[in-house]
Amino acid sequence: MPITFEHIHADLEKLQQHFGTKRPDVAVILGSGLGSFVNQLTTSKRISYTELPHFPRPGVQGHKGDCYLGSIGDKTVLAFCGRFHYYEGHNLDVVTLPVRLAGAWKIKTLVVTNASGGIHPDFVPGDLMFIQDQINLSGVNPLRGPNMNEFGERFVDMSEAYDQALREHGKTIAKKLNISTKEGVYIGVSGPCYETPAEIRAFRTMGADAVGMSTVPEVIVAKHHGMKVLGISMIANYAAGTSPKQKLINHQEVLDQSKETEKRFCSLLQEIIHTL
Repeated sequence: MPITFEHIHADLEKLQQHFGTKRPDVAVILGSGLGSFVNQLTTSKRISYTELPHFPRPGVQGHKGDCYLGSIGDKTVLAFCGRFHYYEGHNLDVVTLPVRLAGAWKIKTLVVTNASGGIHPDFVPGDLMFIQDQINLSGVNPLRGPNMNEFGERFVDMSEAYDQALREHGKTIAKKLNISTKEGVYIGVSGPCYETPAEIRAFRTMGADAVGMSTVPEVIVAKHHGMKVLGISMIANYAAGTSPKQKLINHQEVLDQSKETEKRFCSLLQEIIHTL
């Protein structure tokens, strides 16, 4: 059953019953293995996705399936700890439901995070990349079908999918914290299999620096709501055919790298939000 305007507001009403109706300043979607960021929130409350009428339970290891509301300094943060993926069999209206809730709540700023494979030859596992732009190679678009006129226009401008001012702010904070970061283009594919070396060579030719199986539809929907977006990718592994050791890729490697990188990631994101 397609997600409707009424479904979105029913879930939002449930969130507001639990958290209160005051609008948060920032919404954050936490990718594979990056959920420990919620430990940075003070005075936080939690609700399980199972308590939201139209939210499925995430089925991928590293995605808890809880929503948190808490504070970082004077900023109120709504954090979705875990996401749903197209490759799990969900339609994109389900995949993007957390963003729809944030947009319906009139939250103006969205931070999307993910674990990705590094394509750029200078990227190594553990790098943090600010997303400059994206390429949708999934073959699907979350805005297909009847337009939700209550949220945005039929034809959405994507000329600045990721907000430049937010990105520059992030880079300034990273420099202040002495955290090395990269900047690049994220290419989104449908998954769930990892890419072939030939595909990665093609992606590099297209201008992609990192590859993953999420984020792109969320950002499209965020722009439909007129939100400003900051994107951060954790480079979890070398993309196929780019590793100096040519080892096989697996999801456990992604989770292990997330654990090694989470301290730098959490410090960076906490300070970015605190100083917005």
